[in-house]
Amino acid sequence: MLCRDCHHKLEVRRSCWRIRLRCTSCQREYQIHEVASDLDPETEKQLENYTTLIYD
Repeated sequence: MLCRDCHHKLEVRRSCWRIRLRCTSCQREYQIHEVASDLDPETEKQLENYTTLIYD
């Protein structure tokens, strides 16, 4: 999955009570609901490992 701003790879980041997708280049963070329509199978598989509220 790629960043909407700079088109570099997004990685799943967990911090205490929330999950975000963070760009490996520009460091922009996205909440899950912001990019839910763009999730690719690889990112969805990673997110299956976490229990979290989409809107935090």
